[in-house]
Amino acid sequence: MAKREPVYVALGSNMGDRGAHLAYARNRLGTLPGTRVAAASRVEETAPIGPVPQGAFLNQMVVLETTLEPRQLLGHLHAIESERGRERQAGVRWGPRTLDLDIVRWGERSVREPDLTIPHPELPHREFWLRELAELDAAREPARG
Repeated sequence: MAKREPVYVALGSNMGDRGAHLAYARNRLGTLPGTRVAAASRVEETAPIGPVPQGAFLNQMVVLETTLEPRQLLGHLHAIESERGRERQAGVRWGPRTLDLDIVRWGERSVREPDLTIPHPELPHREFWLRELAELDAAREPARG
């Protein structure tokens, strides 16, 4: 059996019941075909990014183990966002949203497609993602004794 690479997915919400949106996403991710949620970071509140005035976000990152390919997972992430009322509008970036799910990192893979880049191009600019990645990486290291 091929070794599964860890897939790091960022969860964010700044509309409605933010905590419920994150909980829904965590639960739904675990129901995807060939997928399990291996770990989750703490939830933290962060200021919004970008020029659009909006409320603070709740953010969290999860590690998935999946047999899905990146494009398949992206389709599922968009479907889960839609289930929580997210409407993607052409040309609107960094606006308020009920749920935002981003593939941040996928093992050692690198993907460069028009609407899918892995690792996520904003990773170096989002301190909360870097903190969440470090937390998850530390939790996933085998115990040393």
